[in-house]
Amino acid sequence: MRKRKKVVIANWKMNYDFYETTSFIRNFLKIVFERKINHNKEIIIAPSFPFLHISNQISQGTTLNIAAQNIHHTDKGSYTGEVSSYMLKSIGIQKVILGHSERREFFLEKNNLLFEKIKIALKYNFNIIFCVGESFLERSKNKQFEIVKSQLEETVFRCTSDEVKSFYIAYEPIWAIGTGKTATFEEVQIMHEFIRSLFFDKYGESVSNRIYILYGGSINDLNAKDFFSQKDVDGGLVGNSSLKLDKFLRIVQS
Repeated sequence: MRKRKKVVIANWKMNYDFYETTSFIRNFLKIVFERKINHNKEIIIAPSFPFLHISNQISQGTTLNIAAQNIHHTDKGSYTGEVSSYMLKSIGIQKVILGHSERREFFLEKNNLLFEKIKIALKYNFNIIFCVGESFLERSKNKQFEIVKSQLEETVFRCTSDEVKSFYIAYEPIWAIGTGKTATFEEVQIMHEFIRSLFFDKYGESVSNRIYILYGGSINDLNAKDFFSQKDVDGGLVGNSSLKLDKFLRIVQS
């Protein structure tokens, strides 16, 4: 079986201004270079839209990748305030987060819309960080596997095996994001193993072995090593803990 490298993604959400964004990235790259801590890791940072271009410019020639936090589901048009893959491609962005729980909850994004976003992202050859996960109510009813399976079947699993090679899957139990509740290492491994088995059933062993499945529920510098040591956890989608340089560096080194 091919050994998968670890992937760490910083999702900065609606945080940091121009100065904070550029300072963080420059300092991060300086420390990573000096300590040589990016061996066999993929590191991705997703800043806010206004700072994608400058962040990508600063990162040129390094191993750091820059991702967008969202895209619109069409190329262009009368959609005030929206940003398209067509626009992002023109400034060198090649990765995007789709289906984040906050997009689903606050912007009412459903699976049919997310599939349209997947299609347009694939059209422009984006790598897609696709989020799935259940709410506290759904888990309390023991429906977490049913929910995650349906989220994949209605979106990612409508793609071909070649297209799926462009995906990272991020499992984020919604009940463990910013609530103080934490999923156990065993709960996370069980879900990641389940997700990998779904890819095996749909696409076969080759795809299931190579797909990156990341954990996105309240990872911090204290628990990252234990989460990342789980067999089917290939890294993390990190929220608040990625906003502090020292904490994010410790997570990367985990």
